[in-house]
Amino acid sequence: MNLKNKNSQTTRNLVTGGAGFLGSHLIDRLMKNNEKVISLDNYFTGERSNLKQWINHPNFEIIRHDVTDSIQLEVDRIWHLACPASPVHYQSNPIKTSKTIFLGTYNMLGLARRVGADFLLASTSEIYGDPEINPQPETYRGSVNTTGIRSCYDEGKRIAETLCSDYRRIHNLNIKIVRIFNTYGPRMKADDGRVISNFIFQALQGKPLPIYGDGSQTRSFCYVDDLIEGMIKLMDSNLNSPTNIGNPEQFTIIELAKKIKQLINPELKLIYHPLPEDDPLQRQPDITKAIENLSWQPKTSLENGINLTIDWFKKAYF
Repeated sequence: MNLKNKNSQTTRNLVTGGAGFLGSHLIDRLMKNNEKVISLDNYFTGERSNLKQWINHPNFEIIRHDVTDSIQLEVDRIWHLACPASPVHYQSNPIKTSKTIFLGTYNMLGLARRVGADFLLASTSEIYGDPEINPQPETYRGSVNTTGIRSCYDEGKRIAETLCSDYRRIHNLNIKIVRIFNTYGPRMKADDGRVISNFIFQALQGKPLPIYGDGSQTRSFCYVDDLIEGMIKLMDSNLNSPTNIGNPEQFTIIELAKKIKQLINPELKLIYHPLPEDDPLQRQPDITKAIENLSWQPKTSLENGINLTIDWFKKAYF
């Protein structure tokens, strides 16, 4: 980090959703870099235990707060990650999800404007919907159902990007937008409904692995450490337009299930269920922009990342 407050030797960071999966890993990196960090979270999906290693550290502060309400703080950088990101959680209260994304982003942008903070929005590959082109470059405008069960999240993130873009144009704020593709690793929740955590948790219990549809749909999986590195590089960059961060290596869901079976228990069965509404059939980032402008690309292979995640699940749940 190279941005310093004029009255301080250390950058002051606000991480919304700081107790969540990605937020806590980001906080780990910032703290290890001797930054000052405030974690803001209402613990709807975040876990205080994700931050236990930093509690009582002089550079770290926890505030329990819902981003749908405004707050007054003095910070140099705002990393806006607050929002449930798995379908199970964001669909459980879709109106709250829409409010969290819109009002949360609006409130954090207002704070950034008041204190002159740099701002990073954690957007998502979901803004591309069920894409008609593959891989998806940042110039692709998406194919999104505005009225489906995923719309609260997909359309929420799209309006969040709109808000950020208008604040940048009108108020000349330094704003970054990261479009995060499927990310996995330690601290995922066993009940979040995401495919890697679901497969690992089921496999460790000796249960069949659930396949939705015929399993031919594709996903690209980025290990969390690589994702956080990309976010930090983006915040430090001069890019002011949305940027894909993810792993472009593509796997079918069947391939993923077989890989996890092989690593945990090759005797496990696969069971098939109907494909959920609006579940995208393909998802793969075009990361040319990140490679050329950030000198970033993922380093962790799927097998290595899954092994690290399996080890964490064993310690956390078994």
